[in-house]
Amino acid sequence: MSFTYSITCTLETASAFPSVVGSEEQRAYWVTPTLLAWPLSLLPMGMGRDAVVSDSGEPVRGSGLALHLVTAPDGGAAAVHGRIVGAVCLPAPTITPLRVVGDLPQEIRRAHPHLEGYIALSLTDAAGTALLDVEAVAQILTGQVAIAQFTGVGADGSGGDLDAFTGVQTAILLDLLYAEAAGRAELGAFFPSGDGAGPAFRLWAPTARAVTLLTWETGDRLGSVPEVPGPAVRTRAVRSDDGCWSVANEEASIGAGCQYLWEVEVYVPSTRHVETNRVTDPYSTALTADSTRSVAVDLSDERLAPEQWAATPVPPVRNDAARSIYELHIRDFSAADATVPPELRGTYRAFTVPNSAGVRHLADLAHAGMNTIHLLPVFDIATIPENRSHQRSAPIPLDAGPASMQQQDAIGQVADVDPYNWGYDPFHWGVPEGSYATEGHQDGGARVAQFRQMVGALHALGYQVVLDQVYNHTAACGQDPVSVLDKVVPGYYHRLDAVGSVTSSACCANTATENAMCARLMIDSVVRWARWYRVDGFRFDLMGHHPRAVMERLRTALDRLTVADDGVDGASLYLYGEGWNFGEVANNALFVQAAQGQLDGTGIGTFNDRLRDAVHGGNPFDADRRVFQGFGTGLLTQPSGLDPRSWGDQSADLAHRTDLVRLGMAGNLKDFPLTASDGATRRGGEVLHNGAPAAYASSPRENVNYVDAHDNETLYDLLVYKLPRGMTMAERVRMSTVCLATVSLAQSPAFWSAGTELLRSKSLDRDSYNSGDWFNAIDFSGRSNGFGRGLPPAWRNEGAWSVQGPLLSDQWLQPSPEDIAAARAQAMDLLRLRSSTPLFSLGEAGLIRDKLSFPGSGAGAPAGVIVMLIDDTVAEDVDPALDGVLVVLNASGQAVTQPVAALAGRDFRLSPIQARGDDEVVKLTGFDRSTGTVSVPARTAAVLVEEQAGARRSPS
Repeated sequence: MSFTYSITCTLETASAFPSVVGSEEQRAYWVTPTLLAWPLSLLPMGMGRDAVVSDSGEPVRGSGLALHLVTAPDGGAAAVHGRIVGAVCLPAPTITPLRVVGDLPQEIRRAHPHLEGYIALSLTDAAGTALLDVEAVAQILTGQVAIAQFTGVGADGSGGDLDAFTGVQTAILLDLLYAEAAGRAELGAFFPSGDGAGPAFRLWAPTARAVTLLTWETGDRLGSVPEVPGPAVRTRAVRSDDGCWSVANEEASIGAGCQYLWEVEVYVPSTRHVETNRVTDPYSTALTADSTRSVAVDLSDERLAPEQWAATPVPPVRNDAARSIYELHIRDFSAADATVPPELRGTYRAFTVPNSAGVRHLADLAHAGMNTIHLLPVFDIATIPENRSHQRSAPIPLDAGPASMQQQDAIGQVADVDPYNWGYDPFHWGVPEGSYATEGHQDGGARVAQFRQMVGALHALGYQVVLDQVYNHTAACGQDPVSVLDKVVPGYYHRLDAVGSVTSSACCANTATENAMCARLMIDSVVRWARWYRVDGFRFDLMGHHPRAVMERLRTALDRLTVADDGVDGASLYLYGEGWNFGEVANNALFVQAAQGQLDGTGIGTFNDRLRDAVHGGNPFDADRRVFQGFGTGLLTQPSGLDPRSWGDQSADLAHRTDLVRLGMAGNLKDFPLTASDGATRRGGEVLHNGAPAAYASSPRENVNYVDAHDNETLYDLLVYKLPRGMTMAERVRMSTVCLATVSLAQSPAFWSAGTELLRSKSLDRDSYNSGDWFNAIDFSGRSNGFGRGLPPAWRNEGAWSVQGPLLSDQWLQPSPEDIAAARAQAMDLLRLRSSTPLFSLGEAGLIRDKLSFPGSGAGAPAGVIVMLIDDTVAEDVDPALDGVLVVLNASGQAVTQPVAALAGRDFRLSPIQARGDDEVVKLTGFDRSTGTVSVPARTAAVLVEEQAGARRSPS
């Protein structure tokens, strides 16, 4: 929690900010102690670059342009009626002349491409001597900094009109002055002696004028007590040359487990005043409930190490391509599970209840082959009340109909104060969220211990644990009550646009991880989760908003962790994220992004939207989800009748989408040779999709395949939209299995949204981030899939109700427990198939190129059918029991008989897993050895295997 105090002074005139260009913005940049960047957009109308800079990049003399650096230690400087003035009660601003010296140096433009075209202004005299030394510059940065532009200035420097006055962005200079040294400093509350002594404290705040540590003693080394009342003990921090402010324990005699805040006196450009901010620690290791104070907890304290967490080894995963990932939200898992004690529902400890429906289901999934749990955000979240007394429950009318608005109305009344949110609203990156701790355990180390209990329980079930990390934005910035970073170093941690406004393309206040200390905070936080919570991987939200270089440094930092020194093998941790290319960073506008196609060789995965959209049809932004079908939703072969395109256009679309699925199943490798739908053989990167290379990975682990996730509709809900209305539920179940098979029987990590194997529905809600437990909770008993819980919330689905209402009211679209059980059984078999042989996770691009092919693909391939062969008779032997695997995905409405001449004489037969499974339809699959012809029923994913001579295996 943050508190703010400020003192305001009036300017010399009431009309403080007339129409001088840039007066309420920050359009200039300070890039070195003696160099600033000035935008061409602020030059007077009619004066272009050639008026001030020659073709050779040198300054043009006699342009009549004069620029001055304006500094005011306490703020208050403004442009008023053609002159620079200050506030009455504050010192007058200092005005220092700047020289136009031409273009910015090439190395600066290369490092900061958004400054291309800016004019270089120098803080030197004609002889090149700096007008200000580094110490003076550092002092200036603690106050207001602006640039004033005068035009029509005489040759002798006299006269001129003030026509531009704007603030200066200083993050580039702060990095240059401080980042290298500050990057070596330990930050936050830490325990330097390691002998049970109290903590020391350090905060990086290079622009602060004064910093004070406020502490409250708890008398508890774990800090697991509610907020301590009364006044704080105040200890002045000492500033060092690296911009850090420190309090040594011997100076303050502060005890472990104390509660604390930083009091930072700092100039804030957005308010134009010096503010006194009371703020939690950006490096907090623990917090009180509702994040009101930081808590100095020693994460190495043995009392915070639950036995199961400390003793259970991390379950092995053969390679990253072999990962089967289950994306799960903490509350979705247990909030509606009647087999979990009420006080544990929706908490970390729900995972420790051995006989609950949810835990039994996770155990069954793990036994079938699911090996990784991906937890939606579990760091400290700004949008969920942690104190139970502050939470409200939605008064759901239980008699409301399946298409009623009453349910969403009830959710809307409490949406911001109920215990539910996906959690993509970061408050403190390095602390577990307190609302997921049980009542009375939200403070200090108590929530740390419960989080570790969850990790230990999941390890014991056979899962590695991946955390969903959100470093691309924070919940707020500036002086907002839930802003932290901006109250410590204003204008540094958040990405500013060309006029100084915080960008928000990532939905909230975008962070600037291109800035060194912001990147360091991100990396340090990830390392903390790995080392002190023993998690096994990380998924990064909107990873394309981060520089590739930062992700590489993060990878290197994890690789340094060892079991001997840190209790974790950092090199084994898997990293993946959203590699989307959009916003202010798009097309490498600010830096080389960690985006799709730009992570070659890093081993970092990105989500494959190509396969997703190819299976679905259309794209996630279609106004009417029903219209455009895809490979897995009946395009051409089981038409819904809503697609206005010609048969020829639909046929071409399906052929292209089938190519995209094939590439995804081959690891989405950019150099995989594919016989495309037009008959030509192309490398994966030569197949285009929406004008970009369809395949972009150099390793199968750099691609993550999925057909549904927490974002957008669930797979079942998409099938409700896209499959023909008259299709039976049994047929819908089979189509769901075919869709999941494109992911589960592929060479890359397979990603499932939790409950997809149970036909999970969110009642058609496509963005349920704040829709409460009612629309989100999973029923692991299998009695209901959630369809027909009411019209989804108005604030994200209005306009679709005319379509959603009739669908939700259609009883034929409500699966029975038997339907759900059938879907579960078929999905479990997919996991068993995937984990039954290493041929489904070859792990290396070379092996995939050698062994994997798509017989029968090309211009004559049947619509809605994919045949994939993994031949273990070529190259090195991967599976000593099998000579090959043949996968046939028949997404059409008719049985298919596909001759594969190259397989004649081979002995493929249905996998024992499916032959002994619950799906009777797949057992009709046949293979004619004499001709190599395979026959597969409609809407079926079939796997056939060829055993090596003398090798016989029972199903896993």
